[in-house]
Amino acid sequence: MDAADLLAAARQLLSQPAGTATGVWPRAAALLARQALENALDEFWEANPATSGLSRSSRRAQFACLPTYLNGDAARRAAYVWVALSRACHYHVYELAPTAAELADWISNVAGFMAACREAAGPAGNRGNDE
Repeated sequence: MDAADLLAAARQLLSQPAGTATGVWPRAAALLARQALENALDEFWEANPATSGLSRSSRRAQFACLPTYLNGDAARRAAYVWVALSRACHYHVYELAPTAAELADWISNVAGFMAACREAAGPAGNRGNDE
């Protein structure tokens, strides 16, 4: 599945949680959204031969480098959402699952990141820092 398909699956699960997914659908939606974000980030790095090696770096390193190649605000939001989604994917008995509103906001931010990646890889290949 590509990033768009994963994000669509996360949205579907958010809007219509399956009956068999009672209690686990918030974390499942978070996992799908995080996978969409990671796939989009990999596609972003691989689209440019100069940055294709970054896809083999740790995610933290990738997000640290991202503002150099993508709009600084979009890069910072993507890094924040990745951390939030990663935290939401893990079950802790003392923490509640993310709310539908939190998930909707994170999914919206992932969609925004994907749009920023497409824009940066536009016909001119403009990947400068837009801050």
